[in-house]
Amino acid sequence: MFTTIMNSTSAAPFTDSPREHDQVRWYAAQTCANHEKRVLQQLCERTVEAYLPLYASVRRWKDRRVQLELPLFPGYVFVRMALRDRLQVLQAPGVARLVGFGGQPAALPDQEIETLRHGLAHEMLAEPHPYLKVGRRVRVTTGPLQGMQGILVRKKNGSRFVLSLDLIMRSVAVDVDEADLAATEKPGWAEKGIR
Repeated sequence: MFTTIMNSTSAAPFTDSPREHDQVRWYAAQTCANHEKRVLQQLCERTVEAYLPLYASVRRWKDRRVQLELPLFPGYVFVRMALRDRLQVLQAPGVARLVGFGGQPAALPDQEIETLRHGLAHEMLAEPHPYLKVGRRVRVTTGPLQGMQGILVRKKNGSRFVLSLDLIMRSVAVDVDEADLAATEKPGWAEKGIR
């Protein structure tokens, strides 16, 4: 499940050059707790392209079960903008800041966000996962996430592909068939004989 409103492999730090200032890129806007959907609505009203990936979660109460759509990355909404337009985002009620380094917003890799959007649009079942940085690194070779790199983890009798967004230190997990994965090596590991 996903929500996107469109009107009109590491983060790239912001540099104060006019070219960077005018380039349209994806950024992560940190929101106040439980304000992601409200922020999305505010950004839509301000004609800012925003993306809030959602997943379905069943909650049980004493007398019923309810299916909710919850943010896949709690506390964040992704915005696509040029940095010259950042005040439109920062002044939206519920937005705390744009994620970055040293007080400067950092762009997310376009491929990560676009592939995530594509995968969720094709009914890929994803859910939040504890942030992972270490593990068996793999690359998806077929399907909606083709080309993405992440970590392979085992769950019961199946395998899960964990995609981590290092900039916001959040991960999502997707059930995958191991036949759709290929092992990757970190640079320098092959020369040292480490596997």
